[in-house]
Amino acid sequence: MPALIPTAFYGTITWIGRVADRDAALESAALTEIFAGFDGPEGEAHGGINRPACSRVAALYKRNHPIRNTRQFAVMAAEDLAQIAAKMGLDSLDPTLLGTSLVIAGIPDFSHLPPSSRLQATGGATLVVDMENRPCTLPARPIENSHAGYGKHFKSAAQGLRGITAWVEAEGMLHLGAKVRLFIPDQPAWAQRDHVRDGKTLI
Repeated sequence: MPALIPTAFYGTITWIGRVADRDAALESAALTEIFAGFDGPEGEAHGGINRPACSRVAALYKRNHPIRNTRQFAVMAAEDLAQIAAKMGLDSLDPTLLGTSLVIAGIPDFSHLPPSSRLQATGGATLVVDMENRPCTLPARPIENSHAGYGKHFKSAAQGLRGITAWVEAEGMLHLGAKVRLFIPDQPAWAQRDHVRDGKTLI
């Protein structure tokens, strides 16, 4: 059996975005295509081979310590984006407001893809799933600017629906309308996971 199992799920890229200057604005600019290089999306503020450590890895490193960047892409599912909007009471939610890199339609339960899954686009560009992208409060302001009174509802509405973070394993162009095939690892979940989460002694 191969270490990575090709699935029958083919998604379609429905949106591409880039945040050129995160200090200036979180919002991403919509594009029709982007080059995915080993250092991430071309011209993307969240790109780079390395990134400074943040609160997500506080148990491992001091803040701003240089670490490998496994968060080059922030990828969402079109279906999850629609669910978030509905839970917030909106007809739709522009991925631009969330600083999203890609939106892909057609792959179910997208935000919970197993780490180390691959998303391979037509032409060969391949992203490796790092982990679920947990929602934060940063998109609240851009959302509030476009939908007054709704920004504060994003974080709770996006729980379990925020998509995944990913890094580039094979370079290539990503285009609107391109097909993306999902490959998943054949490794089962670690049997001790729930014990560790509950603070219990390993058995």
